Amino acid sequence: MTWAKNLYAESDKNDAQIAERLAGVSEALGATRAQVALVWLLSKRGVAAPIIGASREEQLDELLNAVDLTLKPEQIAELETPYKQHPVVGF
Repeated sequence: MTWAKNLYAESDKNDAQIAERLAGVSEALGATRAQVALVWLLSKRGVAAPIIGASREEQLDELLNAVDLTLKPEQIAELETPYKQHPVVGF
């Protein structure tokens, strides 16, 4: 696992920044990070039916409540700005 982890070490900083921003947007909306992540995904053109991985009834209820949320364009930008596509490595 260490080998694979080292392949993406440079991406960790960006990923951490995105996670921090996700927490901030979630707090501002009074929602969970999972709900905000789902609403963000639903805001993307071409995503009609995301597959969610709920393994407990409580998780499903939490995610179903996400349909009542709306992200403002500036919140979407806040989440997306630090993102850098991961390079293909290891081949």
